[in-house]
Amino acid sequence: MIIIQLNQRQLKIIDIVKENEPITSESIAASLNVTRATLRSDLAILTMTGILDARPKVGYFYSGINELNLLGNKLKDKKVEDIMAMPILLKKDTNIYEVIVNMFLSDVGSIFIIDDNENLCGIVSRKDLLKATIGGADINKMPIGMIMTRMPNIVTINKEDDVLLGARKIIEHEIDSMPVVEIDKENQNYMKVIGRLSKTNITKLFLEIADN
Repeated sequence: MIIIQLNQRQLKIIDIVKENEPITSESIAASLNVTRATLRSDLAILTMTGILDARPKVGYFYSGINELNLLGNKLKDKKVEDIMAMPILLKKDTNIYEVIVNMFLSDVGSIFIIDDNENLCGIVSRKDLLKATIGGADINKMPIGMIMTRMPNIVTINKEDDVLLGARKIIEHEIDSMPVVEIDKENQNYMKVIGRLSKTNITKLFLEIADN
């Protein structure tokens, strides 16, 4: 399916038609304070794609058959920084017991591990903690750095990236969440964690757009 990128004026036209259907092109132009000629190409696109239906001497109706296209446009406009949550960060020498307590008190699926310079160095999930507990590790003494997943095996994302890229990474790598990082321009190996992108963030965004 080809998703057509609608501009802001076209989206406004759709809203006007939905609220006032049937409505003439003259009335739409008046609502937007533009001429009919200005809207000609916009209305042509919206009718050709099936989003609007035009009836002679009656006006424009909203058909809605391409609502999925509009949803795709709105998702593509969203950046990771628009929906990311606060990250839960712990030092790599924190013992496993403290990590377990933090994870369940924070109600997150993963915790990001940093070193003394606040550089991302690991990630730990509920599955990792469960394995350590079942395996008989002394969770009160063993540091989380002993069982965490280390770089370069950590999937990350930048705040400027599209939410769709984040969703794709989560699905492809079968993970619950990933750290949103800022990479030092002078030291590419230094990554500061500034947020968390999770399945929950993305699901909430999808529901918000769908409800609107």
